[in-house]
This record gives sequence, structure tokens and C-alpha cells, in this order.
Amino acid sequence: MISTSAPGKIILFGEHAVVYNRPALAAPLSGLRATASIEEATTTGAGLTIRAVDLDTTIRLQESAEHGLALMARLVLDRLGAAEPTITVTVESAIPIAGGLGSGAAVSAALGKALSAHLGAPLDAPALSELVYEVERFYHGTPSGIDNTVISYEKPVYFVRGRPPEVFSLGMPVQLLVADTGIPSPTHEAVGGVRARWQHERDRYEALFDRIAGIVDTARTVLEAGAVGQLGPLMTANQHELEAMGVSSPAIGRLVTAARSAGSLGAKLSGGGVGGNVIALVTAESADQVRAGLLAAGAVAVYQTTIGEG
Repeated sequence: MISTSAPGKIILFGEHAVVYNRPALAAPLSGLRATASIEEATTTGAGLTIRAVDLDTTIRLQESAEHGLALMARLVLDRLGAAEPTITVTVESAIPIAGGLGSGAAVSAALGKALSAHLGAPLDAPALSELVYEVERFYHGTPSGIDNTVISYEKPVYFVRGRPPEVFSLGMPVQLLVADTGIPSPTHEAVGGVRARWQHERDRYEALFDRIAGIVDTARTVLEAGAVGQLGPLMTANQHELEAMGVSSPAIGRLVTAARSAGSLGAKLSGGGVGGNVIALVTAESADQVRAGLLAAGAVAVYQTTIGEG
């Protein structure tokens, strides 16, 4: 049996400001992954069947009209000039759906890796990223390109809207906890709220975005140098700007405060805000204590991950 996987993704710095052409940093979540496994089908000529476990859906490529996973399979077959094989691909994911952690792109990437490996022509990262981007376009219309790049390369990415994402490496691994508030984070609503406030207070918000851009650029330098001790204050600074922007919330504030009180080096919201996730920078020694603090403060789940490994 062929089995492959792909990570989720997290925004480290720069959310919201990235919409206004400032930079952002994102990284793969190695501890949260989507998997795809392939078995030969028992019925001759049955074609390619995709079992999406988390969606409780079975997709037959010969019959499917519009579905992102079917599109990914077709894109791989077209890229490799291959006939449709008679196999069953089972995809499942430990990444929360609709949580801003790249679950859709990760499932597509895992499927693409498994199918191309089965066909004897494993896709390299650039090709995989290109195909996953097409599926992201199917889902989202005009995706930023962050998710497919981070997930396909499994490397941190520096991103500015309208430019190709820049993959870079960390000087040393960084350990994070990702705490789920349990509150939905509708990104389009959060982005729309910022836009409305920006229209009324343009100078104030442009200054906020500029300060965040400075934090992002400094954070990239710190990450590349492996100076993890300097990262926490930058996370705190970015959180302060996001609070001033109006995208934090009492639930996020409780988790950020709890993480810092329990020994985190820094903490901030990640993604759209309002609900969604908080990330906390930890060490091997502080991780368990910070996790307990986050759960006690109301996190419905806490995931541990390390970025910059390998």
C-alpha cells in the first residue's frame, strides 16, 4: 500500500496587513497532517475511487462532476499523461476543517503525492504546489498562494500579495502550541470588518499595517538566524497591533494571557481572528505547562507542532 501525507499550515505573522500588500510569514504544521493511501481496487475496470473519510463521501472519478478532490486527481493524471488507474484512494485528515489551518490544500497535496507515486512519477514540490493551487482556485476563486506553497514545500514562506511566495529555512526548530478557541473564524467577515474600519480611519490603519510589516521583516531575520529567544516579543507586538485593529476577542485574549502566564515566550492570534486559533511559542520544558494553562482558559483543543525540522 502506498501512503503519503501533507502538513497543515499556520500564519506566524502578518495576517490582515497582508491584504494591504504588506508581507506575511506562514509555516507548515508538521504535527497536523492529512494522509492519502492507495489500494488496488477489487473490481476490474472500476476506475479511480476516492474515499474522503472526514467528509463521509465517496467520489468515483468516472461519475464525479465538480469536486475538488476529483479535480486534483484529474490534474495529476493530465500532468503525467496517465490513464485512469483502477484504485481506491482513501484520504483523511487530523487538521480541523474550516479552521484556517489549510486542511483543503493538505488533503489535495496528500492525494497528489500518493497518486503520482502510484503512477511511478512522484511530483516534485513545484509541480505539486502548482496543481494544489488550481484546486485552491476551484474552492476559493482567488487564493493567495500561501497554502499550496507552504504545504507542498513543507517550508516556511515569506509572502507579499502579487509576488511569488519566497520559501526560506529556519536557523533552528521552533516549537509551537496551536490552541483552538472553539469559536468559528469567518475570514471573509473579519477581513470585511477591517476594510470597513480602514475606510473610515485610513491613516491610522495604514500605520498599523506598516508597523506589522516591520515586525514581519524582523521576524524573518530572527527565524533565519535561529534566534528563537527574540521571537516571543515580536509575537506579543504583533498581537498588540491586531488588538488595535479590532480582530482580537475576549476568548483570544484569555488564551493569549493564559499562555504567557504559564510560561510561553510569546503568543498571538493566527488567521482571521475573532475566533479561530492562538499560537504560543514554547520550549520542551514549558510545553506541558502552557498546554494545561490554555485548556484551563477555555481552549477546546491544543495541538503541538515544530516548524523548521528537517
